[in-house]
Parts: sequence; C-alpha cells; structure tokens
Amino acid sequence: MNEDSLMHPPEFVIKPRSHTVWEKQCVRLHCTVSGWPDPRVVWYKNNVAIDPLANPGKYKLESRYNVHSLEINRCDFDDTAQYHASAMNSKGEQSAFASVVVKRFKGDVDESLPSPRQGPVSEYGITFQTHIVDQFGVSFGREGETMSLGCTVIIYPALNRYQPEVEWYRDDVLLSPSKWTHMHWSGDRATLTLTHLNKEDEGLYTLRVTTKSGYETYSAYVFVRDADAEVEGAPGAPLDVRCLDANKDYIIVTWKQPAVDGGNSILGYFVDRCEVGTTHWIQCNDTPVKFARFPVTGLVEGRSYTFRVRAVNKSGMSRPSRVSEPVAAMDPADRARMRGTSAPWTGQIIVTEEEPAESVVPGRPLELQVTEATKNYVVLSWKPPGEKGLEGVMYYVEKCISGTDSWQRVNTEIPVKSPRFALFDLAEGKSYSFRVRCCNSAGVGEPSDPTEATTVGDKLDIPSAPGKVVPTRNTDTSVVVSWEASRDAKELVGYYIESSVVGSNVWEPCNNKPVNATRFICHGLMTGETYVFRVRAVNAAGLSQFSPESEPVEVKAAIASPAPPYGITVLECVRDSMVLAWKQPNFIGGADITGYFVDYREVIDGVPGKWHEANIRAVSERAYRVSDLKENKKYQFQVRAANMAGVGIPSLPSNTFLCEEWTIAVPGPPHDLQIREVRSDSLVLLWKPPVYQGRDPVNGFYVDIKEAEAPEEAWRGVNNKATEKSFIKIKNLKEGEAYVFRVRAQNKAGVGNTSDVTEPVPAVTKPGTKEIVVDVDDDGIISLNFECSGMTPDSKFVWSKNYEEISDASRLTVETKGNKSKAVFKSPGEEDIGIYSCLVTHTDGASSSYTLSEEELKRLLEISHDHKFPIIPLKSELAVELLEKGRVRFWLQAEKISPNGKVNYIFNDNAVSQGEKYKMNFDKNTGVIEMIMESLTPADEGTYTFQLQDGKATNQSSLVLIGDVFKQLQQESEFQRKEWFRKQGPHFIEYLGYEVTPECCVILKCKVGNMKKETSALWYKDGHQIKSDEHLGFTEGVLKLEIAQISKKDAGVYEVVLKDDRGKDTSTLNLTDQGFKDLMNEVFSFIANSSTPLKVTSTDEGIRLYTFVSYYNDLLQVTWHYKDSAIAFSDRIKSGVVGEQLWLQITEPTEKDMGKYAIEFNDGKGGLRRTLELSGQAFDDAFAEFQRLKAAAIAERNRARVAGGLPDVVTIQEGKALNLTCNISGNPVPEVTWLKNDREITSDEHCILKFESGKFASFTITGVNTSDSGKYSILVKNKYGTESGDFTVSVFIPDEAGGKKK
Repeated sequence: MNEDSLMHPPEFVIKPRSHTVWEKQCVRLHCTVSGWPDPRVVWYKNNVAIDPLANPGKYKLESRYNVHSLEINRCDFDDTAQYHASAMNSKGEQSAFASVVVKRFKGDVDESLPSPRQGPVSEYGITFQTHIVDQFGVSFGREGETMSLGCTVIIYPALNRYQPEVEWYRDDVLLSPSKWTHMHWSGDRATLTLTHLNKEDEGLYTLRVTTKSGYETYSAYVFVRDADAEVEGAPGAPLDVRCLDANKDYIIVTWKQPAVDGGNSILGYFVDRCEVGTTHWIQCNDTPVKFARFPVTGLVEGRSYTFRVRAVNKSGMSRPSRVSEPVAAMDPADRARMRGTSAPWTGQIIVTEEEPAESVVPGRPLELQVTEATKNYVVLSWKPPGEKGLEGVMYYVEKCISGTDSWQRVNTEIPVKSPRFALFDLAEGKSYSFRVRCCNSAGVGEPSDPTEATTVGDKLDIPSAPGKVVPTRNTDTSVVVSWEASRDAKELVGYYIESSVVGSNVWEPCNNKPVNATRFICHGLMTGETYVFRVRAVNAAGLSQFSPESEPVEVKAAIASPAPPYGITVLECVRDSMVLAWKQPNFIGGADITGYFVDYREVIDGVPGKWHEANIRAVSERAYRVSDLKENKKYQFQVRAANMAGVGIPSLPSNTFLCEEWTIAVPGPPHDLQIREVRSDSLVLLWKPPVYQGRDPVNGFYVDIKEAEAPEEAWRGVNNKATEKSFIKIKNLKEGEAYVFRVRAQNKAGVGNTSDVTEPVPAVTKPGTKEIVVDVDDDGIISLNFECSGMTPDSKFVWSKNYEEISDASRLTVETKGNKSKAVFKSPGEEDIGIYSCLVTHTDGASSSYTLSEEELKRLLEISHDHKFPIIPLKSELAVELLEKGRVRFWLQAEKISPNGKVNYIFNDNAVSQGEKYKMNFDKNTGVIEMIMESLTPADEGTYTFQLQDGKATNQSSLVLIGDVFKQLQQESEFQRKEWFRKQGPHFIEYLGYEVTPECCVILKCKVGNMKKETSALWYKDGHQIKSDEHLGFTEGVLKLEIAQISKKDAGVYEVVLKDDRGKDTSTLNLTDQGFKDLMNEVFSFIANSSTPLKVTSTDEGIRLYTFVSYYNDLLQVTWHYKDSAIAFSDRIKSGVVGEQLWLQITEPTEKDMGKYAIEFNDGKGGLRRTLELSGQAFDDAFAEFQRLKAAAIAERNRARVAGGLPDVVTIQEGKALNLTCNISGNPVPEVTWLKNDREITSDEHCILKFESGKFASFTITGVNTSDSGKYSILVKNKYGTESGDFTVSVFIPDEAGGKKK
C-alpha cells in the first residue's frame, strides 16, 4: 500500500473548551488531535507561543496518546486571554481556539479577594481543610416567592471556638443582609434566604467560606421567572430600577426592559414615585416613555423618594418593578456641607450660615453641554461661574429654535438651583440651541455661550441584532449558548436568550435578567428534546431584533474525558510482575471507556521516582499484569481511563506495594465486583475469581454483607455453604437500606482474603424498572424480551447466560429496535437451561434476569407446540337449546376465526348439509356456528359433531343425545311446539291464581293475551257459569273475579275459558280441600298482620284483654295463652268476638291472674302472636278500675227508680175518678213521697196515696175538681240514689165552650 495514501493533515477530534474560573484557581485546556504523521502541537496565548521555561510553575504542557493539554496554575487577571492550539504535520496545519476568563469577587469595600494563605496557620499551628457538601443546585423560582439556598460546610479539624468567614455573592458582587436577603450560619450550614424573589435576584450565586488556611467556593445559578400577569397578555415587570444624577431639581431614573413582552410590543413605560415615609404612589409621566431612562422633576428639595416602573402594551399594564433604593433630591455638594441630621419624611435640612457680604452680579456659566437627548427630553449640564460672590447663585435656562435669534426663557417662574436641568415639551425633529444665565440678589448675569444645534430625538440607537448563535451540549438539562456580540452597540445593557423546542414555534425566555457576556448556560431544558436558540441585545433605547436562529441541538450531556479510576489493588505478585485491579471511574464522560493505561514508579526509601508507562496499547479489562519489575522492590501505580474524548487525568498514586512472590496457600482476593438487578428486596452480585489460586484450585466463594453505616463487626455471611458460581442473588433486603458487599475465595487450604468492598447500594426499585418477559409468538418461536425506558443514545443491550456475555449465536439471536431488545431461541433444548440476563449500558443500572428452568422450558415447549399446531379456541362447546315453536338449535362459539374458516356438520359419522331438515348458519364476525332442526323424531337420536378448520388450526366439538337425555329433549320440543300453536289464539299468559288484598278481599285473576273484541271469557265454579266477560277492550290484560267476604260456601273449582274463532284456552284453579285451606291461611295471615297490639280495659265484671283486626272471618282460629300455655275457658275466663274486636274476659280477677297473656293467630305457616304483660302497675291500675266500675254497677242496680206507668199529662173531666199506678224498684226499698206543685201531699179521703209490696205506688182521687189541676211528682229515695216521676193533671168542665181547660 502506498504510504502517501495513509497520510492526512491534522484534525481536531475534540477541540479545547472555553473556561471561566475564579482567581487563584487552576484551569486545564485539552484537545484530541488525529493525523499522520503525528502532528506537533504548539499552544499560543493571544497569538504568542507559550514557553513553560520562561514562567516556571505557571504552565504545564503534556502530549500523550494524541491528547494534548495546557495547564495554567493559580490564574490571575493577566491570564484572561484567547488561547489556541496549532497542530502541524507535513500535510498541513489546523488551529482550535478557546477563551479563559478569570473572575474576581467584588465586595463593597475591597474589590479584590485576599489570596488564600498556604501552609499551616501560625495562630493555631494547624491547617484547615474545608469541604462544601449537600450543595444547592441550579434553582428556579417565580417573582413573589421565597427561596432558600444552603450548603453544609465541613471544616477539619473541627474547633468549637473557631468560626470561618462565610460570604455570599451574586454575579461576583458581595451580598449584605437586607429586607431582600437574609443570611444564616448555624456552625455547619450556610443558608441564604431570598425573601421576595424579583428578577433582580437572578444570577450566579456563590458561597465562599474562608478560613485561616484559605477558602473554598461553590456556585450555582438561580433563575427567576415573571409572576403571572394581572392582565392576560400584559408584559413582564421592568427590573433593576436605579437612580442616577440626583440633584435638587430632578432625579434621572433608569431601568432594564423585561424579557417577556406578553406577545405584543411594549408601547412604553410609566415611572411612579413615592415619598419615603408614605405609601402613596404618584405617576410621574402622562404618556409612556420608550427610552429606559427618565428625569423625574417636581420634587421637593431635601426629601427622599423611591421609584418603580411599569411596562404597558396594548393588552394592559405589567406588574410594578421592585422599588429602587431611596434617594434624596439634593445636590451632592449640599450633602457634603450638611451638618446635623435631616428628617427624611419632612426633608428638613440643617445647613451652616455664611457670613453676609456685598452682592455681586454673577458671571457666565461655563462648559454648557447637552449631556442627554431623547425625543421626550433634553438634559443640560454646566459649571458654575468663576465670579459668583459669596452668595449662592441660581440659573435661568433659555432655548432658541435653530435659524432664529428668538431666545425664550424656559423656567420663567422659579430659577434652577443645580447646574443641571431637564427640558421637556420640545418638538420632536426640530433643532434647538440652549444657553444659561446666572442670577442672585444683585441681578441676572450675562448668558453662557450657546450650545451647538441639537435635534430633538433619541441619540442612542437600538443595538443591532447579535450575530451567529452556537449551542453546545453541556448536561442532560442544559446547553451552553454563545453568540457574536452586537456590532457598534452603545451603552449595551446585556442580552436576552430564548429557546424553542424544534417544531413547536413557542419561544420561552432562558434568562429574565440581561447577561453581559456572549456566553450563557441555559438550564431547565427537557432531556432528549431538540432546541433552537436566538438572542437579542438591549440598551436604554430598547431591544434589538432577534439574531438568526441557531442550529438545532439535542439536550444531552457533553462528552468529556473520564474521571480517574480508583481503588487500585494487587491481585497477584510474582518475582518480576504484579497483577493490578482497579474500579471504574464514577464519571465516564458520557461515552464508553475504550481502555485503561497503567503507569508505575519505583519508590526508594520513601521517595517516589519517575513515572513509566506499563502499557502502550489500552487494556479493556480492569486488571493488568505489570511486567519487568524488580524483585523485592517497592512500587506505586496510577491508572488513566480513556474514551473517545481522550485520556483522563491519572488516578491518585496507589499504596506502595512490595514486588515479592506470594507463597500463601489460600487464594488471593476476588476482584471486579459488580452489582446488577437492584430491587427493593434483592440484587445480584457478580465477581471475578482471584488471579492468585494458592496451592490448590479455587473451589468456592463466600459472600459477606453489612449495612453501609454499620460497624465492621456487623459483617455477616450471605451463604453458609460455598458457591461454585461467580454470581449470587441476594434476597430479603430491607427496602431503602444501603448495603455493601465483599467476597472471599476458598480452596483446600482454606479461605483467602476478602475482596475490596463495593460502593454502598440502596435497596430501591427505581421508577420505570422493567423485567424480562418471555413470549411465544404465533409461529411457536420462544423469545426473551426486555424494554428500557431510560436509555441514552449510547446505550446498548448486553445479553448474558449465567452472567457471561453471549457470543455464540448458534443457539440464540438478539434483535434490538429502539428501547426494546429480544433474544430469540433457535431450537430450545436442555442445553439452554440457565439464567438469562440483560444489561443496558449508559443507564443507571437498568438490568433484569430470567431463570429458564427445566420445568419452565417444558411449559414453554408445550405452548410453542400449541402455537405451531394451533387449535381454534372455543368460547363455548357444542350445546343444544330450544327455540320458538319447539325448534332445536345446535350451536357453539369460537373465540376467533378468520373469514377463511370452514365448518363440517356430522351426525352419527355422516356429514349433513343444508336442506329442508337442517338449516346451518356461520357468523364469522362473532364465531357463532349453529344448526337448526324444526323438530326431533326418534331417528334423530345419536351424536352431533361440528368440525372447524381455519388455515392450519383445527378443532371439533361433539354432543351425545341418546337415551333419557334425548327423550326429555324431544318431549320438551313437542311441548314448546304445542305451546306455540296455543298462543296463536287467545291464551293465558299467566294462569288463574288468586291474590288477597289488605282488606282480606280475595281476587281471582289471570293474565291473558292475543285478545280481540270477539273474544269471550267465561267464569265457572264447579261447572256452573258465574260470570261472563265479553267485548274486552284490550289485546293483553288481566281478568279478575272478586270475592268480598270469603267463606266455606266459596270453596270449589274455578275455571276460566277464553274462546273466539281462532280457538280457546282454559285455566283452572282448585279451591277445595287443601287449596281452599291454603287460600284461607293467606287470608288469616292478612288478618293477623292487621291486628293491633293487645290492650287491657276494665269492666264491672273484671278485666278484659282485646285486639282489633281490619276484618274478621268466622273461620279464623285464634288461641289465647297464659304464661305460654293455652287457656282453658270457664265461667270465670271467657273469650269472644264483637265486630272486629277479639277479647278475653277475666271475671273477678285476683293476683293469681297476673302474668303474660298472648293471642295467637293460626295461618298455617307459623302464625302471629300478640302478647301483653299483665302484672305490676298495669295489673294494679286495671284491678282498681274494675273495683271502681263494680261498685258503680252495684249502685246503679240498687238505686231507687220509678220504673214507669205515669203519663206526662192527664186531662180529666171534673167529677171523674183519677187512678194512676207506677212501679217502684230499689234495694233497700225506697221511701215514696208525692208532691203537688213542688209541695209534699199526704194521703186523705180525697187523695188516696198507697205503696204496696215495696213495688207498686198508686195515686187515686175519687172525684176530681178544678182545684186538683197542677203539676204532680213522685219522689223515690234510698241510700243509692233518688229519682222522680212528673205528670200534669188538667181538669176541665164539660159545659164550657171549646172544652176550656181549668
């Protein structure tokens, strides 16, 4: 091959990266260069070649393995420069550039940081070591929120009385405690609290901890987003409001424009002022100003003010900015001459008095110039005149339109006190000249020289758009964005950067506070997304146009050279060589480690020698035999890791090892311990056998475990019996607990030394963890499948059997697509039994395993066979059912069948087909297959079979219909057939039955259907028609026959006959014997349930218990109980019924009658019982009432009574005899008294009164006369009472006309 064809010019594989570092720190630039012949690399600073010998200790140059580096020690400001590496060979030259920026902390007092003190501290005689841990990261907040940043600081040695100096910086500016920033130091933790976030708080925050031995720093960026706008579409709030050029007459307020305009251009800004000590805000400008600087006038001299700014667009007003620091409206010279104090809220100023002197007209002001000009205002400044006398002077300002000689005084009323003045209300676009006159009590002086013509308009131009934007990968969530600065930009405030996910057309701000550099790290991006960036510049005049969009960049970690390996140990030692092992770097630089380089040096009397390369070519394993060593000499080793970005820095030198041959009998330590498949309760530990076997081969391993924080004595064995494998699954871990492990090897001589201890591993199942899933496809192919959700572009799937990577593809093939990988068995057999695992590289340990045991293999092979020779699955086997009209349906349903599926119908081994007897249907969408027969005959007895075929899949199902099974089906089919014909005419849907209503009325009813007007319904009892329903007005309804008060005479056989020209149907109900008894029991049940609770009442004969029912039937059987025994009735205890009341009478009760009474209704099912406890107070009350009623009854029976016989009125003729008799009763015999006109009368010859036998009283007048007319009464009386009977006697004379009564 021609050698020239191999030669090519230098090419930078990895270019040097720019760095920004603190003063006194070190920085290292490195690059990787390819080319043939090997290029020579020269480093330059600001285009001047760097000579390390000219500055001993300042620069260190290295070139190894095509990696070239420049290390700058203890950077200072002079090291801020542009550096470049120039690579040259015979084919050409290439250069790559990088910048180094050295930053210094800025304080309020001292601008520079003190250099750290080196060496021991004289005050204490010790050296402090400072470590900042538990650090705050890049933080995101929103305006109005509170944020705390904190770090834990470890200082060794710890002295209780010694406290370090703790300082916080924002963008290199020292922070002091204020209402916005609170700082706290607890002795071991430094905290900075931002009490009310504003965009001014955005920036790089640095914690600096200074001890007597030096200082340590830590920095992270804080981003502050705009608060939600009060009006949708309104811009963000302005920021960084400051006051410049404060004097008696005006104060210039400046601010920075917000990054967010709300989607519409900002029309301008309003400035508000508030006098210190008040809360009243006053708007300073009537119309919005676009220029981010504005002179506020109309202030009261000596008073202090704060200011704020609001932005406005067409959608509305933004939130106000953070208020400025207070500033007083007075000249700086006045502040210097002030004596005493001032009250800020009143503005009172105490000044010294000057000696009075004769007034002198002041001279001309000097050096008049226009210091600032915008379209809204012009600011003039000048120097006081040389001749002004001892008296203070004031000024008048005059203006003149260019081209005229007409001077017009601007401040006609009040002279200006300060040598500066802001003019408003000038016509935009016109040119003006200005001049100033001095005045005092002596008069007005001559004018100053006029200024040059000044055209009203913004003198400061909006900056041009920044140039090319270049994004560079940084971390998984950030991108470094650099750009070309705006050209010819004046008074540049900074830059705003925006990002957009490619394709979204939505732009978001990356910073809300302008940055001054042309490089910025944009944080908070989505890992894996692709972004484009754009930049615009800002100054007081406004925001520039956007730069061109950058090239798209995917957010992922940048590739860097690996960190140093660590944990160098010796695995074997012979006379002239040692086998070393080491651990993989914690950070591999975002790319696979391609190999390792080992260096060694001899140590003589404790003094290390020069490093030598042990291997020229990189080794891929983490173990290497270093040869050509000298026996009994001591050596140290260091290891470098390499990836595609280059070779990393070397590890720390190892311990010093003696090169002498090992002769111990037991094995050396196992090495290269790895942890896989970490779950909340288990993990897998792998290791490699020891290089040094001892006298005999290694025959097993022991694994030890302990909690990471536990003491050394907590080590315990995982396996009591040595395992021959170089891996083990450790189970029964405690979730969340961190563990460490070590391994020991054994041979016949014993157990050797332990391996290095693993790093602590917490037993936690990480989110998104997947397991290997076994699958058998439709062709019977068995595969193992693994999916990983946390892959990176560099991730790879690594399959292993028994944790040894599979390299033989004869039995297993691996297919990977995206984040899924599949290991496919070619011809699975017993030789494939084992543990299969899959590891995904460049992840946080994504791995899983699957054990293919003998039983599992057998199960998978059975499934595979079923898939290769498939069976059509059935949802249901062949079954039979009856359809309408007694038709017989044979059917089954397949779970899934294609449109190409076929069915054969077999009866007794003979195929049957579609015809008059058989009707076949096959629904391929649902998989339902059916065969329908109109009826069954004896010849249809036998076996029915459906045979299915779908491609290579088959199945069949049979149904045997013989013997009693067939006969029963045939009978049911015939019955259904007859039923169908019955229902073609009027028929019973529900046959005749009965219903008992709550009123105990019995209703016979049936539901009928298919009726028409001509249909009649005839009711029969015992063969005799009792009712006829004709001209029925429904096609389907209910026929009823009501029996209001059922009795024995209603027992019988009831029948309903439906008939018309289509046919007839009959329904019969037997209500005799047991049928009638069942009916009555249901009636009795309703009666029993309607009964009221037992109650008690008293009579003059005794005590009565009773209950009411809603309806009483003579056939109702009830039983009364006393103390759970049926009562034997007698003359003293009786029961009866009065209407709907059922009662029990206890005559002449005594205490023996106390107890529990119950009435039981018998309904043939269990009955219903109502109970009453007649004892205690209930019995006493009833018994007392009985005694009272009994006494009242006796009195009523024996009291004196007039039983009858007396008329109400007696009309009698004079001279006639009057004889009246009445019955008298009473015991004892009553006394009888007669009265006339309420006066007692006695018996005499004219009026004879008699009382005979104690029963009969008579009243006789032998011959009446008119004097006998009047009202008469009989009064009877005994000890039980009195009663009277009244009558009236009227005597008339016959000869008186009209029979006039006397």
